[in-house]
Amino acid sequence: MAHRGRRGLAVGLAAAVLLGVVGTLAAVPGTSADSRTRTFPPAGPAVQPVRTTAGERVVQIVAHPDDDLFFMNPDTAQSLATGRSLTSVYLTAGESDGVNARRDEPDPPAADKAAYAEARQNGIRAAYAEMATGDRTSPWSRTAVPTAGGGTAELDTLRAKPWISLVWVQLHEAGSINGDRPHSLHGLWDGRVDTLSSQLSSGTPVRKDFAYTKRQVVETVAGLLGRFRPTSVRIQDPTPGRTPKGTYTDHQDHMYGARFAQAALARYAAAPGHPAFGVQTYLGYSTGALPRTLSPADAEAKLRTLKTYAWADGTDHCGAPAGCGDRKVAARPAGHGWAQTVRHTRGESTTWTQPGPGGSAWAFSVLDQRLAVWHRAGATAGWTGPRLLGGGGIDTGVTSVRLPDGRMAVLGTRTTLGGRAADYRRDVVLRVQRARGGDFGPWTSLGTPERDDASGTSAVSAPAAVVDPSGRLTVFVRDSAHRLTGRAGLPDGAWGPWTPLGGSGLRGDPVAATDASGRHTVLVPTPSSVLAWAQGEPGGPLSGPLRTGLPATTLALNATADARGDGIRLWYRTPVTGEVRGAHFRGAGAGTGAGAGVPGTGERGVAGGTTPGSPHAGTAGTGTAAGAGMGKRAGSGPVPTAVPVKAAMLAPVASFVPSTGVAGFGPVGRSGDLLAVRSRAGVLATTRTRERSRPVPGTDLAARAGWTEGRFLLAGAPAGLPGGIAAIGLDGTLHWTPSDRTGTAALGSRPEGPESLRR
Repeated sequence: MAHRGRRGLAVGLAAAVLLGVVGTLAAVPGTSADSRTRTFPPAGPAVQPVRTTAGERVVQIVAHPDDDLFFMNPDTAQSLATGRSLTSVYLTAGESDGVNARRDEPDPPAADKAAYAEARQNGIRAAYAEMATGDRTSPWSRTAVPTAGGGTAELDTLRAKPWISLVWVQLHEAGSINGDRPHSLHGLWDGRVDTLSSQLSSGTPVRKDFAYTKRQVVETVAGLLGRFRPTSVRIQDPTPGRTPKGTYTDHQDHMYGARFAQAALARYAAAPGHPAFGVQTYLGYSTGALPRTLSPADAEAKLRTLKTYAWADGTDHCGAPAGCGDRKVAARPAGHGWAQTVRHTRGESTTWTQPGPGGSAWAFSVLDQRLAVWHRAGATAGWTGPRLLGGGGIDTGVTSVRLPDGRMAVLGTRTTLGGRAADYRRDVVLRVQRARGGDFGPWTSLGTPERDDASGTSAVSAPAAVVDPSGRLTVFVRDSAHRLTGRAGLPDGAWGPWTPLGGSGLRGDPVAATDASGRHTVLVPTPSSVLAWAQGEPGGPLSGPLRTGLPATTLALNATADARGDGIRLWYRTPVTGEVRGAHFRGAGAGTGAGAGVPGTGERGVAGGTTPGSPHAGTAGTGTAAGAGMGKRAGSGPVPTAVPVKAAMLAPVASFVPSTGVAGFGPVGRSGDLLAVRSRAGVLATTRTRERSRPVPGTDLAARAGWTEGRFLLAGAPAGLPGGIAAIGLDGTLHWTPSDRTGTAALGSRPEGPESLRR
């Protein structure tokens, strides 16, 4: 990361393609000396028509011209393969120090920021052309287009597939991961500078330099969204967190570019007539230090694309004096492990569906930054929806629980932008039906365990929740310090404080389940294992963190009550292979001290011989004194917890599912014996299976024969209900796979903008 920061990774800003120019263009600072090397192509039309397709339309917004290849691929390649619209928007030019050479180059060229920015554009065009057509030299049409922010952007369209577009906003990059660079997206967001100027590439058809205010950047990106009308938007992680030293865990351009994208999405969501959209966020630098999610074949395909971008073979295939790719990346095309993995930071909940009485069911998602609701009145009835409820700013990924009186409760996180940079925050929010089967009340804020945004960049996970027979709801999140934190409430609306529950090194989202006897268990992944917090008796305190002895996972979990009433089941996937695994935590409750009624308790790192192939015990951490020993069963105080005196273990029995060849990453959905996952192709894959206590030998073809793959790219994670699997596509459509057959059916039309709020 330090090497990447020193070279000042490329920045490219999203330009809005509109026929009219809106807003006042800010004054342009002095032009840099690098601009004297610019050469202009022949003038083209003022506006280049762009073709979009019906159905799903994806827009990706990134800071630098390689962020999509490092951190969003293979999702990018999967979208290109569908024949549907894909547009990538680059917020900065990525000019770095202007030297297009490997660090070990004995005779590097002279610094030329405009030329280096062009070389990176050439590399991106080659990479996309190769992914889309198999030919890196497949030509592009390039033109200058006015933006809603009052400037000009470059729009590139792949001639062979004109629904594939690239937009270059060409703003200055920060040139440092954490360094104090006021003339950057970070400085503009914080108000340290009034405008951020352009850095035009040497080959761009954009003729004049410009500068944007903060408002104009938002208008530019929002205008672009209005032009391409996406149903799915991919952005980088706006809340990546900080290291123990207090520095950002990701590049500041990534983080603040994503926040500009969020502000533009909020503006676009309020515009009339647009199709409702979903949002997916992607982890940046730190994903390389986490368990790998891509199979060797998929990692190799991703690496080939990166080598094309890096112009690894040095062949002059583009005829540009600036060069045909980014030679800095050629020194390490795999990045810091980034070519072997991709990781979503939102939308991995498998509890966005809930069964109701008489075969009825509910499904919840986030479209247009609002809660989207589908409903089925009975087991044989059709699904209706989605109905978009009021109250915006909701982040992708919601969870739901059914209250004892039959009402549904939905939880998620909400981003508040505010008028000032210091107003940015994320809080946990709750929405409850007013009556069983009826309308939902407004969102209620449960606050946040974070002191402020500056200390941890609001890096909290999606919530998990459990509910007692009395109606007491307890909510859990992973905070920015990578601990488990909880907050308990009562039916009368009172809530206790956010209480740290211990653990260390937690990543991903917590999951929670209640067994048939009413005992709660919370499980959270670490990079090497899974930690647990469990009740010894219904209503008792949570003991934890407890080691499970499970091996590393891809950090996406699914926990449910055992169908036979014997404890809970955990489903996860193994790194690299994407194999599906199950873990059965039997019904004997966990005690409040080490070895007190905890199944499988043994010495540190010993799983009682019940977990084959799991030598990693993870890190149980030191627990927390706050809330320790609070055994009250109800109340508005802190979450009742009991931290073990020494490391204890809640050891499951692991099981294996034949899934070789499906690969992929993300959570496992389950409905009875029907399992559902995201396959390596990004589509829904389902199978009926019987768990086994050890791996089943056999060929890839034999193992994969039981899996059926769908034909739509998956948004988020599949979720199980009695009678089938629910999944949502990139066009916002709910798909239903009944348990009695393997095919999926798309259910109804997706909403087309704010008018759907009145349905």
